[in-house]
Amino acid sequence: MERIIFGDNQFFAVNHISDEKSRAQSIKFKDDSAIIKTLDVAIAAGINTFMCTTHDRIANICEIIRKDPVKYQDFKIYPCMPYAHKYANAVTEMGIAGTLKQYVPGNFLGSILKGGVAYISKDYISIMELMIDAEMKMFKGINTPVIFIQNVMTDLLLGLGMDEFLIGFANYVRQKYNAEPGFITMNLPKLLDVLEKGGISNPIICASINKANFRMSGGKELYEKVLSEGRCRVIAMQVLGGGAIPASEALEYVSNLPNVESILFGASSKQNIENTVDTIRFYDQQRKEEVIMQ
Repeated sequence: MERIIFGDNQFFAVNHISDEKSRAQSIKFKDDSAIIKTLDVAIAAGINTFMCTTHDRIANICEIIRKDPVKYQDFKIYPCMPYAHKYANAVTEMGIAGTLKQYVPGNFLGSILKGGVAYISKDYISIMELMIDAEMKMFKGINTPVIFIQNVMTDLLLGLGMDEFLIGFANYVRQKYNAEPGFITMNLPKLLDVLEKGGISNPIICASINKANFRMSGGKELYEKVLSEGRCRVIAMQVLGGGAIPASEALEYVSNLPNVESILFGASSKQNIENTVDTIRFYDQQRKEEVIMQ
């Protein structure tokens, strides 16, 4: 994985600092062209991996990327699923069966042997596989080397003790899409234990890691201990602690942690993108020099 990964929160008005900024971002990115322009800025800054939800508008972005294969030949997308709001709204409006009919790829009746019977027999693993296929349809022809399950689902399954679904997700992503499974969570220590017990070694886990202990279930000290053990490939997200930490201080902290393979961030302006990339690279270089001197 690349050291720096670009996220999509700003494109869909997700801002942990202020509702006013969320509204401003919603207006700024109301057109797909604005999203593409910002992605191009990230690419120019040296970032070639985009981690995004399966929001309906991402399908439009994928279509633009497919139409320019030369320009985006090195560009990778890490899909994160499910986009919970989409399914919550659909179930409210259409029910579970109606949602399956709406979102399974291809003709629902053509999937009856797998999907319909699975629904009747409560074979939820097979339903999950169909929903993964539905979410991945928009990424056809796009390089998606890692596919993530969102924290809203990861942590729900953890809390319910339904570990087999996490293992099933990992197995299906590997077999069907020849991709690495990734897991987003607010509880890195517990998830890692569950995955290892399920036979998944050195998993890719994206978790909140920041100096302010923001959304770090189990506490910062436990996270630092897990990181020191090197048992998983970690992507650090929410590194600014929801806006509680100045950017330079936040990036210095996370850049100096052991075994953080990647840092995920989102930004809406060229200046913020370039400043963040430059700051991470500065602290990475500083750490390398310190290691050499030792």
